Amino acid sequence: MMIDRYSIALFLVLSFLVGVLDASAGDSDPRYRACVAQCEKTGCVGERCFPHCKFPSDKVAIGGPWYMQEPLYLKWKQWDCQSDCRYNCMSDREKEREALGDGPVKYHGKWPFRRVFGIQEPASVAFSALNLAMHFHGWLSFFILLYYKLPLKQDKKAYYEFASLWHIYGLLSMNSWFWSVVFHSRDVDLTETLDYSSAVALLGYSLILAILRSFNVKDEAARVMVAAPFLAFVTTHILYLNFYTLDYGWNMKVCVVMGVAQLLIWTIWAGMTRHPSRWKLWVVVIGGGLAMLLEIYDFPPHQGFFDAHALWHATTIPLTCLWWSFIRDDAKFRTSNLLKKAK
Repeated sequence: MMIDRYSIALFLVLSFLVGVLDASAGDSDPRYRACVAQCEKTGCVGERCFPHCKFPSDKVAIGGPWYMQEPLYLKWKQWDCQSDCRYNCMSDREKEREALGDGPVKYHGKWPFRRVFGIQEPASVAFSALNLAMHFHGWLSFFILLYYKLPLKQDKKAYYEFASLWHIYGLLSMNSWFWSVVFHSRDVDLTETLDYSSAVALLGYSLILAILRSFNVKDEAARVMVAAPFLAFVTTHILYLNFYTLDYGWNMKVCVVMGVAQLLIWTIWAGMTRHPSRWKLWVVVIGGGLAMLLEIYDFPPHQGFFDAHALWHATTIPLTCLWWSFIRDDAKFRTSNLLKKAK
């Protein structure tokens, strides 16, 4: 829903700011840097050694055939020698800091998370997967309502004029949360680009949908005229991010403008409409705004799992359920009105 995408916009803003400030307190620590440097030379952190550390950072093999350098499953997940060295040195350094009574610090722009089965941020992955499941359930229930419960036209099409738009929205939402799962599983350049690109695509489309629904634009030609400039801009922006440069500052501005614009549109519409389910829209708007406090108030992960961003992912789960409930109610409301006019 719109608030969901606005939340993603704020998440992107904070992520981009973090990305720019790559040098964090943790990776500036001389003891951490010395540990990583030693590990990359020896392949060991303390008594823990990594069999795939058969080559230094320049990827030139130290010895042995190519198939001994790194297991294929680790190549696929892109956990290389440097990543394992950083993770284990970070873990040891955080234990030392905890023993001294010091709190966690960020390393390379990220809080120290505990891996689970190789997953980088397990809580965010789990909550992102639940959001994906909620969007799938919401879209599927919307589909069943339209074509199996509500009356259909003679050509078997739904009376609800915005049905196709919400179908596209559902698919883009599921795509966005899928890449969120992948990105939080392993943060590399490819997963970062796919996550940001899918979020931008959904933000842009959600803005179009907010305009079309709030202004009740039903004519296809009018819809094309409204959507065309937005689609052109969003497509160009995504191509720019993927094939020119991932400009965090510019992308931040784009996401904030699109997110705030649709937030205002839905808020004004909720205040003016007499829609019977407008209270659901208000709950989602207010709930989404409160959830944003978790993104603003950043704090380290509890027990290495639950940070502010992970909890924000958790709060969007019930909001997503309520949002799809509003969409179903809107379909019922519009269909009922159209049938009354047809009599």
